Amino acid sequence: MNNNKQIIERFYSAFQQLDYKTMQDCYSDEIVFSDPVFVLLKGEEAKAMWEMLCKHAKDFKLTFSDIELLDDEYATCKWTATYIFSKTGRRVENKIKAFMRLADGKIIEHSDAFRLSKWLEQAFGWKGVLFGWTGFMKRGVQKAARKGLVAFMDKNLKV
Repeated sequence: MNNNKQIIERFYSAFQQLDYKTMQDCYSDEIVFSDPVFVLLKGEEAKAMWEMLCKHAKDFKLTFSDIELLDDEYATCKWTATYIFSKTGRRVENKIKAFMRLADGKIIEHSDAFRLSKWLEQAFGWKGVLFGWTGFMKRGVQKAARKGLVAFMDKNLKV
């Protein structure tokens, strides 16, 4: 099996177990991560995000499939996370397409793509249905995610 495929399988298998330490170990120290909620995270921010999400996960289930190695560096896969969104108590099923760049046995770039408006509909119910398409609500969720990550890092990652 290709080493890059093994790294991706290790990352998502660890995520299934909410094993953030193994997930973090799959990342380069200079990791660049992006998605529609956290927008852009680098290095320790990206690693801390996975720790925060794993530690706060409720009724969590993850599946992954279709790992495709595009060349020696780039790969994609699909993954689905099902969980209870803690702020509203609503069940979310988020279907995601991941794009990764790997080098020297580590993930160095990771981008998750999904429709934020669909996520907002599930996470916030009628408010998400009515306002989830608006930039105002999307920016509000992004700002809250950033604020939550900063607070988590301040509390948990003191050196």
